[in-house]
Amino acid sequence: MANRYDPLKKDRAIKMVLSHLSEYPSVYKAAAAIGPKVGVGVESLRRWVQDSLTKDTPEGAAAEVESKKIKELERKVRDLEEANEILKAASIFFAGELDPRQQRR
Repeated sequence: MANRYDPLKKDRAIKMVLSHLSEYPSVYKAAAAIGPKVGVGVESLRRWVQDSLTKDTPEGAAAEVESKKIKELERKVRDLEEANEILKAASIFFAGELDPRQQRR
């Protein structure tokens, strides 16, 4: 799904929920009360708030960095596996071409 919300609107909505969080028993209840007022879906707002709370902790920041590293390493592995398959196919081809036992017609 494309990003539907303006980043400024998103930040403002998150700040509103965080500033009024002590007035509600849960993040969901705060998002349910504030979301319609700012024109944001309840679940979207709840997720944004949860993400911002998680990122603000040292563990959350470390997890985000590790997640980026894992994605980058997975991409590199895919690229290397693809290159390996190409090299295998090329070596099989050239081994057949250079085989002296093979009779050329």
